[in-house]
Amino acid sequence: MSALFRRGSRREEAGEPVGQDADQEPEAVEETGADGELTPRPDGPWDVSERPDAEGLVDLGALRLHGRDGMELRLEIEESSGTVTAVTVQLAGSAVQLQAFAAPRSEGIWDEIRQEISAGITRQGGTVDEARGTFGRELIARIPVRTPDGRTGHQPARFVGIDGPRWFLRAVFHGPAVYEPEAAATMEAVVHDLVVVRGPEAMAPRDLLPLRLPEAMLPPQEPESDGRAPLDPFRRGPEITEIR
Repeated sequence: MSALFRRGSRREEAGEPVGQDADQEPEAVEETGADGELTPRPDGPWDVSERPDAEGLVDLGALRLHGRDGMELRLEIEESSGTVTAVTVQLAGSAVQLQAFAAPRSEGIWDEIRQEISAGITRQGGTVDEARGTFGRELIARIPVRTPDGRTGHQPARFVGIDGPRWFLRAVFHGPAVYEPEAAATMEAVVHDLVVVRGPEAMAPRDLLPLRLPEAMLPPQEPESDGRAPLDPFRRGPEITEIR
């Protein structure tokens, strides 16, 4: 299967909208989970202790994901530090931005974060509705964006939060996956199959778990004895990478 890897600049914490504007409303399904508790995950995403075998997965550090035909990965990189801050999976016309954070061992933080995201979008002049979805409570937002012709439009997005053991996963869906059930199921399967690697390090709640470039994007190591400066691992290089 082939995958196209791209790099992008850092996006805002609320998730920068991508894709086409649309006004369709998504269909919500029965909620799972209870307020203040860890999200039930009978179908994933998984903690690495539940899925320790990473064979065949794309290793992005704190996140490991299954490659899919036609899948494109976009890595968001903080330009000043070179830190990878988010991963966006694009597939079948939709996208989902993924970030993992440190969290308390037994207490969920999605309820609190959900309120903060809602307030932030409202301050921008957007609208937010709370719905019950596949992963529990989620936010359906219409975020103000500037169109190419200079007018103001609204971009739909779905914000999903999943509380795991000592980690919190945020997924932001864009495109048809916001409002079309079939497209949503395709992108939700990406999230279900994710493996989160929290690591043993002590971290404050909400600290971003470290992501990294997959090996396919790293340049080959140069001999240290040739006197040349080391390669910049974030300099643009070949973008087409085949994963088998």
